[in-house]
Amino acid sequence: MWKKGETMAGDVARLRVVPALAARWGVHYGWIVVAVTFPTLLITAGLRAAPGVLVLPWEQTFGWSRAALGSVVAVNLVLYGAASPIAGRLIDRFGPRWITLGSLALTTAGTLAALFVTEYWQLLLTWGVVVGLGTGGTALVLAATVANRWFVARRGLVTGILGAGQSAGQLVFVPSLMAIAVAAGWQTGVGLLAALIGLLCLPSMFVFFRNQPSDVGLRPFGAQVSSAGSASAAPGMFRTPLSQAVRTLDFWLLAGSYFICGYTTNGLIGTHLIPHAADHGISEVATAGVLGLMGMMNILGTVASGMLCDRYDPRRLLAIYYLGRGAALVLLPFITDVRLLAVFAVLYGLDWLATVPPTVTLTGDRFGRLSVGTISGWIFLAHQIGGALASTLGGVLYVVLGNYNLAFFSAAASTVIAAGLALNVRRSRGAEPLPVPG
Repeated sequence: MWKKGETMAGDVARLRVVPALAARWGVHYGWIVVAVTFPTLLITAGLRAAPGVLVLPWEQTFGWSRAALGSVVAVNLVLYGAASPIAGRLIDRFGPRWITLGSLALTTAGTLAALFVTEYWQLLLTWGVVVGLGTGGTALVLAATVANRWFVARRGLVTGILGAGQSAGQLVFVPSLMAIAVAAGWQTGVGLLAALIGLLCLPSMFVFFRNQPSDVGLRPFGAQVSSAGSASAAPGMFRTPLSQAVRTLDFWLLAGSYFICGYTTNGLIGTHLIPHAADHGISEVATAGVLGLMGMMNILGTVASGMLCDRYDPRRLLAIYYLGRGAALVLLPFITDVRLLAVFAVLYGLDWLATVPPTVTLTGDRFGRLSVGTISGWIFLAHQIGGALASTLGGVLYVVLGNYNLAFFSAAASTVIAAGLALNVRRSRGAEPLPVPG
């Protein structure tokens, strides 16, 4: 077994060929890492967005209620979130490479197994548990780790680019998956996602992805060199133990705002928008196309957010994003045709994942880049618990009331609270821990 931060000499020599070729063209190897991480986030994001397309086919195929299917999605979201801090802790200790590869392998296995379900408990186990745990090693934790380990300059931009990969997954796969589900059945679309993860993501990450710049003989992109020729310490290169972080108000402000972020995005809109639109006579294919437009707006909004984080206070950016999201959600119950739904997609899509770069930036600034995997993982768990609550509650409210209006209005109101929480986060390391009770 290799120890932390070590590679075998032959492996190092082989791996430095590609960085040397990249350097010859003036490209830092960190951008190669971003290039292979991007499609991994894109495809796994397509898998995570799939329940929004699959709820109706599952309902029609198996006869299970939306409340029951919402519970499957809720289990997936909670375990996805619960696995994130565990993966983050392992990433901070051993590096992201093998943790990510193991997560992708587990995701592939769970997705393939979901093709053969015949009972409700089987869907709960495969999609809810296995896929939920497998995807916990990717997304925010992976994006945050790559941005903070490989980049000093352009950190916000990289976070935005990788966040855009998650947005692009929705843009590419939601309309495609819906078209495939209508034409050839939902199993064909899910099988395609499994093949892409197992045959594209796994091999490319194995070959090109590395834990940190020193593994290929480099410094982080933008790291300054001292007069003695060594890299100077990058700002924020410190570690905050989880036991200390959870005793600060800032941790709970970030976790609370991200709980609301999850409540107002993947749990509610990601799960229930297509069924809501179908109730108003909008076809599933048309709604999937609108979700693709939303994904396109996500790409623009997330990249722009990352660039803005390199220049402006991320706390204020977060507040603006949450309030804008709330305004869009207030309109949703009154939308009854595809044109107005497209307008909602543009307004809402611009800040769906725009919250990721400022949240990751604040986490790294406040708790240190060396612990961003662990801390981001726990903050992301709050996001997924919020999503799980919205997924379950949305289905229950639909069964009880016959519509999603109360779910949408409650989500809109909660964004005002999220904005207030974000504005009160401290950026510096010097915030005092909360007193221990007793």
